[in-house]
Amino acid sequence: MSDVNSINWIKLTQHIKRPNQAIINGMNTDSTSGRTLENFNPANGQILDHVADCTPEDADLAVKNAREVFESGVWSKMEPKERKLTMLRWADLIEQHQAEIALLESLDAGKPISDTYDIDVPSALNTIRWTAEAIDKVYEEIAPTPHNTIALVERLPLGVVLAIVPWNFPLSTTAWKLAPAIATGNSVILKPDPKTPMTALYIAQLALEAGLPAGVLNVLPGDGISLGKHLSLHPDIDGQTFTGSTKVGKLLMQYAGQSNLKRTFLELGGKSANIVFADADLDAAAEMAAMGVFYNCGQTCTAGTRVLVQKSIHKAFVKKVLHYAQQWQPNDPIHPETCMGAIINQAQLDTIQRYIEIGKKEGAKLILGGSIIKQNGGYYHQATIFDHVDNNMRIAQEEIFGPVMTIIPFKDEADAIRIANDSPYGLAGAVWSQNINTALKVAKSVRTGTMGVNNYFGGDITVPFGGFKESGNGRDKSIHAMNDYTELKTTWIELS
Repeated sequence: MSDVNSINWIKLTQHIKRPNQAIINGMNTDSTSGRTLENFNPANGQILDHVADCTPEDADLAVKNAREVFESGVWSKMEPKERKLTMLRWADLIEQHQAEIALLESLDAGKPISDTYDIDVPSALNTIRWTAEAIDKVYEEIAPTPHNTIALVERLPLGVVLAIVPWNFPLSTTAWKLAPAIATGNSVILKPDPKTPMTALYIAQLALEAGLPAGVLNVLPGDGISLGKHLSLHPDIDGQTFTGSTKVGKLLMQYAGQSNLKRTFLELGGKSANIVFADADLDAAAEMAAMGVFYNCGQTCTAGTRVLVQKSIHKAFVKKVLHYAQQWQPNDPIHPETCMGAIINQAQLDTIQRYIEIGKKEGAKLILGGSIIKQNGGYYHQATIFDHVDNNMRIAQEEIFGPVMTIIPFKDEADAIRIANDSPYGLAGAVWSQNINTALKVAKSVRTGTMGVNNYFGGDITVPFGGFKESGNGRDKSIHAMNDYTELKTTWIELS
């Protein structure tokens, strides 16, 4: 593994092969309609390629093949040890192509190359390897029944699983879905976001090279409205997993009810509270507060966009967070020194600007940024901070999905907990305090799926990730994720 600075990224950009076809039953294929979608680079607004725009007809073919492969048992009934070895070979191939995958992720999503190379690809690798190693180490059960009976409790694969992944973390989120779904023996239909399809197509091709049977993993790039709805309503899909907006997640739940009650698990929006008490290490809290909002341009469902600051340190903390926020200057993602890249597209830029105007009209004080940056034809936005925000304001209640921090004052523990929980979301958050009682009391009381104590963005593959309330259900990562992709079956045996 080479250092990110040792690679000539501009030269690699000129020569890298960009996958643009769907993968159905192990074959690279165009859409049956011949239609394509323009795939843009957020860093400069230029077209990267034209990618297959799959149709409901393509979806039906992929689902039919996935079902046949699942029923054949070529993967679903393969010895667990052999499934593990295949997945480990897959991870090895991803590692061998780390630079290419990191570059495709950066070009597609506008993410800094240092993030995709040092964080995203290693994270996907770790997810696949860790999950693969768990395959033959998760035991099933014999229940404590009367002496003349034996009750076997097995975990069986769901069947055909639909995975719909977002544009903000295309690679790592895809790995979170694919690893447990494939490890437990399912066939998968993967629908990447039409704005960021390339790494999904690339690693799926590597899975085939590693020996994954054709039809176990199918990738259908295409329009989210017609293709996604058709797949979600499909009667021969047994489960669906989705990361994205709460609005779309609610539709998928409806489609499951309208079709075959397919199991549906969702990781959705967030408006997470990052709570700073007066006795906290203010420099550490301010530095991480800036990272918690401006990392990935704020296009992060776990972003700590509501920074709750105890009133007695409000002025001192604002001074420190302004200092650390200055370090987050957007620049061309292809440069290794860039820490904040591009916004995904013009529509998202417009959304961010609309919320900034809303914040001003609501009476919040804009103390940093607030403007679009015109650079190389790409989509860039300044790191932005609003102070003196009331939690009832729209900029504190609605997910902006951009580099916009809202600073909200609070009085004491009870006030902080009340404000943190006054949100339709419950995905992430943090509390900063040197008092262990304060930290744990607040962490336990905030209704959210992940809570950091004196850290933000904490966690790894060993712990589950997901949300409360309108942030979704089900869990990615850890052994718990494998439960979502399996059915429990009881076999009751009576001895004569």
